[in-house]
Amino acid sequence: MTLRSQVLTITDLASAQPLELVNLVSERPKAHGATNSKGQVDMSMFKGSEKIYIHLLNYGTQTFSYQELEAKGFLLSLEATSIDLDQISVVATRWNESAAHIPEKITSISASEVKLQNPQTAADMLALGGDVYIQKSQLGGGSPMIRGFATNRLLYEVDGVRMNTAIFRSGNIQNVISLDPLATERTEVLFGPGSVIYGSDAIGGVMSFRTLTPRLALTEDQEIAGNALSRASSASEELTGHLDLNVGWKKWASLTSMTFSDYGDLKMGSYGPDDYLRQSYVLRRDSDEIVQNRDNRLQNPSGYSQVNFMQKVLFDPGKKIKIQGDFHYSETSAYSRYDRHLQQRNGLPRYGEWDYGPQKWMMGNLGIHLRGKETFYDEVIIRPAYQFFEESRFSRNFRSAAREIRIEKVDAYSLNVDFDKIIGEGNDLSYGIEILRNDVRSIGKDQNIETGLVIPGPSRYPQSDWASYGVYINDRYEVSEKLSFQGGLRYNQYVMNAKFDTTFYPLPFSTASVNDGALTGSLGAVYRPDKTWKIMLNLATGFRAPNVDDLGKVFDSEPGAVVVPNPDLQAEMAYNIDAGIAKVFGDLLKVDITAYYTLLENAMVRRDYTLNGWDSIFYNGELSKVQAIQNAAQARVYGIQAGVDIKFPGHLDLVSRFNYQKGEEELDDGSTAPLRHAGPWFGRTGLTYSRNKWSLQAYALYNGHVAFADMPVGEVSKDHLYTADGEGNPYAPSWYTLNLKGMVSVTDDFSLTAGIENITDRRYRPYSSGIAAAGRNFILALRFSL
Repeated sequence: MTLRSQVLTITDLASAQPLELVNLVSERPKAHGATNSKGQVDMSMFKGSEKIYIHLLNYGTQTFSYQELEAKGFLLSLEATSIDLDQISVVATRWNESAAHIPEKITSISASEVKLQNPQTAADMLALGGDVYIQKSQLGGGSPMIRGFATNRLLYEVDGVRMNTAIFRSGNIQNVISLDPLATERTEVLFGPGSVIYGSDAIGGVMSFRTLTPRLALTEDQEIAGNALSRASSASEELTGHLDLNVGWKKWASLTSMTFSDYGDLKMGSYGPDDYLRQSYVLRRDSDEIVQNRDNRLQNPSGYSQVNFMQKVLFDPGKKIKIQGDFHYSETSAYSRYDRHLQQRNGLPRYGEWDYGPQKWMMGNLGIHLRGKETFYDEVIIRPAYQFFEESRFSRNFRSAAREIRIEKVDAYSLNVDFDKIIGEGNDLSYGIEILRNDVRSIGKDQNIETGLVIPGPSRYPQSDWASYGVYINDRYEVSEKLSFQGGLRYNQYVMNAKFDTTFYPLPFSTASVNDGALTGSLGAVYRPDKTWKIMLNLATGFRAPNVDDLGKVFDSEPGAVVVPNPDLQAEMAYNIDAGIAKVFGDLLKVDITAYYTLLENAMVRRDYTLNGWDSIFYNGELSKVQAIQNAAQARVYGIQAGVDIKFPGHLDLVSRFNYQKGEEELDDGSTAPLRHAGPWFGRTGLTYSRNKWSLQAYALYNGHVAFADMPVGEVSKDHLYTADGEGNPYAPSWYTLNLKGMVSVTDDFSLTAGIENITDRRYRPYSSGIAAAGRNFILALRFSL
């Protein structure tokens, strides 16, 4: 058995252990690779390159020519460090490149950090970087908040495919938990508008997830590698099992990944506001009963289970084409929306049940990657994809037999074609097209749980189709090694048609449609006086096209008012400016800070409206005020994101992140109020020790308070989610947790991870969340590698 002659092996300098998922990027020739579980990568595609960026998070970035690596015998050792300005990024342009010339702020979360931290869900994984705030309405949830924006004003991207659908709403969403953190090799967050590359919804930021990649064999023989993990944690009585297996040949590779998780009811901490305690809950026997909770720290009902499956097949003949087919499937059990179970009416529980049905996500994705010095491209990726989404809601008032069942299904079709071309010295041009179509099927049923009778009921949305057609161009030009510019433009046309069932809502129309466009752009600069400085300035616009949730608000009527479709809806537009600076002092200290300001105009809000000239119509026998979602508001948010990285002697690294944001939105009467998704200041500070086969991290999470005077209007009425201040008004207290994690490689094939989260057992509920966070939580994970 002999290795190919051009195989680079990368190891850790201290332990001599192989380093997996080290990224290598070259611009001339265009090439990208990553090391396998043995720390090896085929270098044939990099031959002749004068600058190869070699990067692994927490190991920094080094640059070598192909000739220099060849002179080293294709053997390289990296030293762990937190001091780095030049990570490799894919989220900014869809292409792997050094962040040295990227004007946006980007945070990365590595697979090694996920192994140490053991986040339960992809939402928890996003929080590891210290720059993304996570809201939860239930244990089976996680709605990111970035720079004052959330939900349908943020974009999710998985393996190059847009995950946002036409029913992403302005209320909190939990679609991100469909992704498996144990099957993710890299997560990146781009802060600020990303609409030039990603289109609608990319206003506050873009979250990019890269799942495990099939690896070819580096010998003539078949090579098999994989991991098995078993994990348990105490606060939610979690049991998780995971298996991934890669089988590689010279030109073919197959990767299979499976994860199953089961969670019990989440237990909150011992020390904190008594308002969060769960004294009783509803249990249905012959009828709904109020039952005393056996442990008032146990948040009943909140448990659920989830399964994830992924299969990838890669064909790489080693010439100018590479083809990869991916299949993803995720499904949760039904789970309770815990915050609704806290609501009271007339001193009794508001609901007898309020559950989300199984959340399902499936994606088939084909990636065709072409390489070669052609007239119009050096690289092109053609990516057709199909996704299926299903979500449902089951709700019933306390001691009522009438259950409402609402089911939504979305078929999402997409085609992305992305080109990249080097034009002359220091000029990298990327451009592409995106075609999207969502078909929305919404089903309404009403059930009598005593008789079992099921009859048709009003659906949540109209039966609809939504389409988007976008074309973009983006150019990065290096004036010199010190100065570079990046700018881009995108035009997007969006079309939507909705058909309303007037059986339940006798409105004087049955259809509505939208057909409009949006133009967005960006212009940024990076100035680097030397390798220890990075100064960035970026101007960007973003947009959010109206979707089915916006147009279908007729189903959110209230007594005395009816909300009707508005075919004149236009896209929301965001205007953003970023300015950032980062400085490295020797090999000991890095400081970075970014300031930003975003203005959102044409924000879609519910306001009074007229229908055929009438401001009121008879609706369900009652004269009702006509309202509609309109482009009638403005919002603004500003803040800073700051970080400090210190490398101490003795293999100690300190990393600290701090975020402050402030926002306000326009109300109906023209006054302003705090912006709902601009949460309190928050941060993360951790001290890590890594030596040989050991990794230890002690860290603190902390969060400022939101006083009653600073509470958004929509949050003031949710007093069941908050505790009371000295005057009896709801507010969100500040909180902190102390945490300890450790990992040891017992053998080359077996590692053990253990941790204690929230060591002081604080009882707290993050701002806007409907469920209290975990109390003291013990975690134990065993990992076996092939």
